[in-house]
Amino acid sequence: MKAFTIAAAGMSAQQTNLEIIANNIANINTTGYKRARAEFADFLYQAEKAAGSPSQSADQSVVPEGINIGSGVQISSVRNVYTQGELVHTGNSLDLALVGRGWFQVETPDKTVMYTRAGSFNIDSKGQLVTSDGNTLLPGITIPEEARELTVSRSGQIMAVTGKNSDFQPLGQLLIANFVNEAGLRNIGDNLVTRTSVSGEAIISSPDDAGFAHIKQGYLEASNVDAVKEISEMISAQRAYEMNSKVIQAADEMSSLVSKMR
Repeated sequence: MKAFTIAAAGMSAQQTNLEIIANNIANINTTGYKRARAEFADFLYQAEKAAGSPSQSADQSVVPEGINIGSGVQISSVRNVYTQGELVHTGNSLDLALVGRGWFQVETPDKTVMYTRAGSFNIDSKGQLVTSDGNTLLPGITIPEEARELTVSRSGQIMAVTGKNSDFQPLGQLLIANFVNEAGLRNIGDNLVTRTSVSGEAIISSPDDAGFAHIKQGYLEASNVDAVKEISEMISAQRAYEMNSKVIQAADEMSSLVSKMR
């Protein structure tokens, strides 16, 4: 009976959907996290009778509608939703939030360029800006040991008072990346994504340029996970899973009934 495999496919898809929702909820407090959502697609159909085929009536007319039986559902993709997260004030001069489209560029210890929305930076022993995992912010900017009153403008210019000077001195310019197809970026973990062939090459520019985010110093971007929405979708996934399990139960009862009639 096809109902068994169809319902089993439905249960499998909803289980994956629930895992995606669970990951969203788990990362509700992760800086810069972007929620994911499952997208569904139906499986192939089996044509029992094609539309336009001859009917079995005496006048040899054709049937206007065919009989196509589906074979279930599948997860076609998992899409990240790149909407802006809420800005959380920290007051830390090295906390930078991106407001709009864009990604910080960072270099991992193995010299791989990655991208992140988590703008919680520190200064390492060499005076360079690094993430909490030790990835170096690109382009590399060195902060002098005697620097004080560090400021980062909305356009990414980094300035500070250094030495005996009372005036702000420019230390460097932040550059951020954009992609033609953000949906094509691949999540790596540790708040990092990497480009792929379908995301396109990184487009580099200064913050606040047309089409690029601006910098908000002293803030961090919270995740864009909405707890109420996730709970609602979790309940919906649970109900869909239960309904598919009831289909299996009903199909089993029908099969048992047929067996008893033989």
